[in-house]
Amino acid sequence: MNYTYNDAVELLTSQGKFYVNLGLERMSKVLDLIGNPQDNLEYIHVAGTNGKGSVCSILAAVLEEAGKKVGLYTSPHIFDYTERIKVNGFDISYSDFARLVFYICDIADKNDIHLTEFEILTAVMFKYFDEQKVDVVVLETGLGGRFDATNVIKKNLCAIITHIDLDHTERLGNTKDKIAFEKAGIIKKGCPVVTCEGYEAIKDKADENESLLLMVAPFEDTQNLSLKGVYQQENLSLALAAIRLVFPEISEATIQLGLTNVKHPCRFQFIKEHNLIIDGSHNPNGSMALKESLDFYFPNMKRRFVFGCLKNKDYKKMMNILFERNDEVYLNHFSYPNSATIEELREACPIESKVFESFENLPKVDNTLTIVCGSFYMLKEVIPLSLLG
Repeated sequence: MNYTYNDAVELLTSQGKFYVNLGLERMSKVLDLIGNPQDNLEYIHVAGTNGKGSVCSILAAVLEEAGKKVGLYTSPHIFDYTERIKVNGFDISYSDFARLVFYICDIADKNDIHLTEFEILTAVMFKYFDEQKVDVVVLETGLGGRFDATNVIKKNLCAIITHIDLDHTERLGNTKDKIAFEKAGIIKKGCPVVTCEGYEAIKDKADENESLLLMVAPFEDTQNLSLKGVYQQENLSLALAAIRLVFPEISEATIQLGLTNVKHPCRFQFIKEHNLIIDGSHNPNGSMALKESLDFYFPNMKRRFVFGCLKNKDYKKMMNILFERNDEVYLNHFSYPNSATIEELREACPIESKVFESFENLPKVDNTLTIVCGSFYMLKEVIPLSLLG
């Protein structure tokens, strides 16, 4: 039977798949049944609270510029699930995506293995990248690290742990040290780890695994980096430290050229002709980074926010970080499970707010910057695809 992309999406988002259940046993079982494709691949594995996606995008762009065939696995997607699985910048095709989703689910169902949405996607990714014979996989964890579905890999070329902050505390722990312990779970025996922050849990895990721990200061020059945002200096420093460690043969000229080609939509993405910033920051630390970047790049422009958020995020703190007295604020409830209602957002909002209706209905105002932020999951509903180019 020829399944379509829409068939695959319907299966992934069905009630029986669309939840989080951390652990590696189910992934290990299903991968074993399909021949363990993950064992045929080389990885740079990236965990952290914020910055994972940017680090992965930088790694992929530089490695592609160096002539590598690169598989890139990231989450979440903005418009299509296929955005999560790329080879040298090209999304997996709808037909391959549908074929592999149903292939994995059929095997799992026949063997009574109850996979979550993310586990299915991760198994699809391993199988597809093996089929494509990629040289290196840039692998972003989904949630945490230790029990994340991506962590079924036995070794990596390098692990990278980005900035750590309080997020998903109901699953990962309510302190940064506890969260660091979960992220450190991606460190493998004898495989180096690169980080900017000296958490004891990361040092202990590196020592336990006899792994080189490389502490990086965020001093890289971002002049050639196509991504904007003051926080990108730290992300760039992590990515380049890993590349120079693992691939010392890649020249500085190649690295700098690769930086000009980095693409990472909806992360402090500026669309000049509409005076629009799109940013997927979805926790207080991300909101602080967004605020600092707005102050740095657009200090004199009036700000208009379109904000929506999931209920399990600290949206009150996020709004208090972002909004100032003279800002214009539109609140948005979007059609995603656990999206905060207008009433919940309004109660937490520190200033007067309005209800967002549509991007087209926003009044055109000179010298006003519109910032859409609060959740990756609402961007598809708010931003017309035509604006992203």
